[in-house]
Amino acid sequence: MSKFFTYEERLNLQKHLKESLSFKEIGRRLDKDSTTISREIRKHLSAVATGYPGFPYNACKNRFNCRKKGICGKECTRTSAVYCKLCQKCNNSCQDFIEEFCTARFRVPYVCNGCEQIGKCTLLKSIYDAEHAHVKAHETISESRSGLCVCEEEIARLNAVISPLVQQGQSVHQIYVNHEDELMCSEKTIYNYIDACLFDVRNIDLPRKVKFRERYKKPEFKVDKGCRIGRNYEAFQNFIEKSPDTAIVQMDSVIGTKGGKCLLTIHFVETSLMLAFLRDSNTSQSVIDVFNDLDQKLERNLFQKLFPVMLTDNGSEFSNPKAMEYGPEKYGSLRTRIYYCDAGSPCQKGAIEVNHGFVRRVLPKGTSFNNLTQEDIVLMMNHINSYKRKKLNNRSPYETFSFYHGEEVLQKLGCLPVAAGEILLKPALLKR
Repeated sequence: MSKFFTYEERLNLQKHLKESLSFKEIGRRLDKDSTTISREIRKHLSAVATGYPGFPYNACKNRFNCRKKGICGKECTRTSAVYCKLCQKCNNSCQDFIEEFCTARFRVPYVCNGCEQIGKCTLLKSIYDAEHAHVKAHETISESRSGLCVCEEEIARLNAVISPLVQQGQSVHQIYVNHEDELMCSEKTIYNYIDACLFDVRNIDLPRKVKFRERYKKPEFKVDKGCRIGRNYEAFQNFIEKSPDTAIVQMDSVIGTKGGKCLLTIHFVETSLMLAFLRDSNTSQSVIDVFNDLDQKLERNLFQKLFPVMLTDNGSEFSNPKAMEYGPEKYGSLRTRIYYCDAGSPCQKGAIEVNHGFVRRVLPKGTSFNNLTQEDIVLMMNHINSYKRKKLNNRSPYETFSFYHGEEVLQKLGCLPVAAGEILLKPALLKR
């Protein structure tokens, strides 16, 4: 018997619950154990606050005999209602509200699907909905496979304990033995965090570890997904709606061979100018280092002007938004705003995805970046940014960006023009 439910099985389960069948009978029909049925229902039921036609949700014990009027005052949206108990806001506004619970929700079958009184009940209901349960189950499975999640505050706390002692020459084992109660994680977890570059110290700071070659590919570790709250695509759209004149910058990664060097690409949507930076590994710290270098070269005021808002995907290399937004602690001011596309929706940052086509002309998929230098990448981007575009009225991104921001800014960014007759967008460009 499988413990996993298909969508069709969940639909049948919803139907059998409406028929008020016992868990044992439902399990027999679905070829599953009755405890599996019970666990599925309790884990994926939904609390629904609804009434029935003519009567909104109302969980007050006094709802039948209540004759109160005008509780909301002038703010009431249902002035035509005879009594306040017919208003959806009654429970929130009444000082005499006493909540009533239906005890049937806390015993088998735990849901109200087959309840005979559901058509006359205004209390909070527990409903098993097949579609909602299927989506919720798949979200749980997806989160369990997304790697380790740890909040930024916890990383900062561990870093404050471990990094200074490692820099004094102590081993991770020595630190763990003396601070086990304070660390509250395993020794292996500390090594994993150091591998993921989440601390100030690196593997190179561990004298014995650098003597051993890596035996297998380490998994990627992600910062708590809570860091994306308030930074999703909907929040991005709301921000742009309030500030429609804000210049949008998109950001992404271009991968060479697995585990090797990669590129961080930054695309100015309005001018189609793209910057690319070679990184030794696809880690969060490597992206933060690029931001800090740009901030230092451009100075804070110019950085804030060029990068007011940045849209990127949900890759683990972009999982530390606060460090990208605020930079080194000595500044302490907001230098940019980071927002994330919805999962599996690269079309939301389509401009940079399209521009990656020019990069792939020079560096086809599967090409290793390990032998390249930042000078090679700058040369490639100079050729790409000098390529004229029809959407720019037959001007190049270099010319368009220069019109808006000036040549001095382009020089600070390391961009140079290339004559039209010398532009080469082939792999041979980097083999000269």
